[in-house]
Amino acid sequence: MAKRILLTAAAAVMTFTVTRAQAPVTTVFEGARVIVGDGRPAMEQATIVVTGDRITQVGAAATVKAPAGATRVSLAGKTVMPAIVDAHVHTSLTPPELTDDLKKRAQFGIGAALSMGLDGTEAPFAQRAAATPGLARLFLAGRGITAPEKGRTEVPHWITTEAEARTAVQDEAAKKVDLIKIWVDDRDGKFPKLTPALYGAVIDEAHKQKLRVAAHIFSLDDAKGLMRAGIDAFAHGIRDRDIDEELVALFKGRPNVVLIPNMPDRGVTVDYGWLRGRIPDGQLEKLQAAATDRPQAQQAFGIQARNLAKLSAAGVTIAVGTDGNTPWAPHVEMADMVASGMTPAQVIVAATRNGAAFVGLANTGTLEAGKMADFLVLDANPLDDITNTRKISAVYLRGAVVRQER
Repeated sequence: MAKRILLTAAAAVMTFTVTRAQAPVTTVFEGARVIVGDGRPAMEQATIVVTGDRITQVGAAATVKAPAGATRVSLAGKTVMPAIVDAHVHTSLTPPELTDDLKKRAQFGIGAALSMGLDGTEAPFAQRAAATPGLARLFLAGRGITAPEKGRTEVPHWITTEAEARTAVQDEAAKKVDLIKIWVDDRDGKFPKLTPALYGAVIDEAHKQKLRVAAHIFSLDDAKGLMRAGIDAFAHGIRDRDIDEELVALFKGRPNVVLIPNMPDRGVTVDYGWLRGRIPDGQLEKLQAAATDRPQAQQAFGIQARNLAKLSAAGVTIAVGTDGNTPWAPHVEMADMVASGMTPAQVIVAATRNGAAFVGLANTGTLEAGKMADFLVLDANPLDDITNTRKISAVYLRGAVVRQER
């Protein structure tokens, strides 16, 4: 006799819970002056619509249709510009310190940073992959490449042969770095520097690996040699003397080469009061005490300022980089670039669109529909005075407000 299995009604009923995905929040920012970041004139009384982490609409209020039920934020009297990209930094190397670096950068409106060649631990690579909310995004050159510099950092690859040059590039390519960094500098005659044969091998191998190369330089002669060898970017301006028409012609012949000038201290008295409450009082006091008139520093700044002005006038693509680990430094660098002869509008393009393109962020850098919602809300217009980038009312990265810790 077949065994009969009786199922009770309760046992026979299976219940399923269907969880609906929560719709992204839409926020409408109204009434601000909007600096797109591509050099176009600012839009007055504009509206930005953000859904989730993306800008979905931006334009004059009459042309933007705000979705029903959207949260509305008045930015009357404010100026909005894209988040800043620092295309030349050197971050900390331990996870907690690195997190702190990127958090502080975000609070100063820095949406992304490229660490140039001193990334000797795994922590930066892990952080790059994480893309943590509320932190600036991180891009890496891994371990850079230089001639032996005994007594300085041993993080970079030290090379003396073309074979070593190619192996170093291959090692970094295997780690999927965003860029290859080289140093071509004898450090005031203290060390041998990469020869044309060695840096030529680095550039050639990097290009075979579909990687660009950025060079730390000092001299005009080295800049010319690197241009002829196919360099993709300069992580510093020329510092030994005023540039000539030959270099300008080399840049014009290779319009994709990017200059990250990294201006030196101007050597003049400046007021760091804008940092009060944002950095420790002791640090601020030291900064202010050192901000005095120094003729030698003024002379060094003058060389680089004239060179930057000449290359900017020639149409060279310029980005912003600060060569250090100071989260607020881009705001100083931008003012130095204006002091060199660039307009505030040109500097903003360098700090936003150009920087984003250089580090490989195609989805940010300008305030346009479809781009990531990475932007600063400012209390004053930086097109009138570039130091107004320091007057930060709020920062949004990937559509979320960045918590300001003061």
